[in-house]
Amino acid sequence: MSELSQQITEDMKTAMREKNAVALGTIRMLKSSIKNAAIEKGGADAELSDTELVAVIRKEVKKRQDSIEQYESAGRPELAEKEKEEMAVLNGYLPEPLSEEKIAAIIDAAIAEVGATSRKEMGQVMKLVQEQTAGRADGKTLSQAVMAKLS
Repeated sequence: MSELSQQITEDMKTAMREKNAVALGTIRMLKSSIKNAAIEKGGADAELSDTELVAVIRKEVKKRQDSIEQYESAGRPELAEKEKEEMAVLNGYLPEPLSEEKIAAIIDAAIAEVGATSRKEMGQVMKLVQEQTAGRADGKTLSQAVMAKLS
C-alpha cells in the first residue's frame, strides 16, 4: 500500500473518531473513486501508485470546481460552500502546486528541448511538460501557457 493511500485511510479513521462528517464523507467518496480506478486498471486486487492516486484526487477536485461554478451560477451558495469544504479536504492530499515562474521555466525548457516553433509541436511539448510537473499543475493551465508561448 502506498504512503498516500495509507495517509487517506488514517485520515478516514481520524475523521470517524472526531465525528467530522464533511471529511469522512469526502474521504469515503475518494476511497471509492480510488477503488474504481484500481479495478479499471487491473481488477479487484490492483493498487494504484502515488502518481495514479494524485490523478484520481485531481479529477475529484476538478469535479468540485465544476460543481461550485454550477451552484454559484444557479444562486445556490449553500451547496457551493459544501463543495468548497470537500475540495479543501481533497487539496490536502495533493502535492504543493508549482508557481507560475516554475511552470514558465519548465515550459521554456520543454520548448527548447523539442525545438518547437509553432502550435503543431504543442503535443510534444505538453507531453514533456506534464511529465515534469507530475500532477503539481492543472492541465488546462499548462496547455494555455504552452499555447501562449508557441503563438
